[in-house]
Amino acid sequence: MSTHTIIRFNNTNRQFYTEVKKRVDGYFKENQISKNGNINMYLKTIFMFAAYLTPYFLITLNVFESKTTWFLLAVIMGFTMAGIGLCVMHDANHGSYSKNTKFNRAMGYVSLVLLGGHSLNWRIQHNVIHHTYTNVHEHDEDIAPPGFMRFEPHAEKKSIHKLQFLYAWFFYGMMTLMWSTTKDFKQLNRYNKKGLLKGANTTYGTELTVIILSKMVYYGYMLLPYFLVKEMTILNWLCGFVMLHYIAGLVLAMIFQPAHVVEETSFPLPSSEGTLEEHWAQHQLRTTMNFATGDPVFSWLVGGLNYQVEHHLFPTICHVHYPKISKIVKETAAEFNLPYLSQKTFLGALWSHERMLWKLGRV
Repeated sequence: MSTHTIIRFNNTNRQFYTEVKKRVDGYFKENQISKNGNINMYLKTIFMFAAYLTPYFLITLNVFESKTTWFLLAVIMGFTMAGIGLCVMHDANHGSYSKNTKFNRAMGYVSLVLLGGHSLNWRIQHNVIHHTYTNVHEHDEDIAPPGFMRFEPHAEKKSIHKLQFLYAWFFYGMMTLMWSTTKDFKQLNRYNKKGLLKGANTTYGTELTVIILSKMVYYGYMLLPYFLVKEMTILNWLCGFVMLHYIAGLVLAMIFQPAHVVEETSFPLPSSEGTLEEHWAQHQLRTTMNFATGDPVFSWLVGGLNYQVEHHLFPTICHVHYPKISKIVKETAAEFNLPYLSQKTFLGALWSHERMLWKLGRV
């Protein structure tokens, strides 16, 4: 199927979405609370930024004068880089962090500059493409990896895919390294050709300038320790830089992959006319899975993105509210005889993803 085919959902049967939306809206109205972030979100933001920037300044100021300590601090930065992406950047770029649109855009932009990425590209790939066409062949870029990996049953199968259950985990760690180097430029060219930049009310020249300036800021602050710490060699710096990105990329993949590329989820194909069988909300239920929702500490650390079902149905609601509205979503899905996919543990979800990688290499 051409990647330019317009996909439409069968929105005639919208009873489930109408009802679940009414109930979720009622929850916020009855409790007189905002759908956006609250004090818990603000405190988490402070924690994540502090946990990322403190090791950075300890390295830059050479407080410990130890190469081993520099490396360990870079490891901490890797985990907290992922934390900022999951807990702050994600909500900001979905417009769910604050009621103030300009604040959301600013927070999303600053967060991604810190991580080496570009806000507009991320919003197009994630908000526009992935959230609309979840698990749809040749439309959802999240299941369209480089050719040596296969994330869905309708993609071309190659002999090398038999080993992807082993090597995929290595390449997951490259994710944010690609963000910080080549991916933004490739995405911008692709989105410009598809006319997606016009839909975002911007131009190729404007966004290319923003990307270049952002990369200059990013590499400027990242390279600062190398220039300020006399004892630091380029190899010391490179090892720390690669390690923090590798950890961040691996953590992000371990959270996002078990939400969709697992044995439990579906990969529906549109008809020859470009129509998917179900309503968009029903499609989200069949292509998305929760995991470890009974662990509040884990949920806090991953920005509520173990509640992927709730996030996909209500992407503009801040993640701090997902545990409460999940009960509403689950009960409503049951009433309409629709699936509510969930793995009890994080390890169970990862194992399901691993089994899916194995299966996709053979079937």
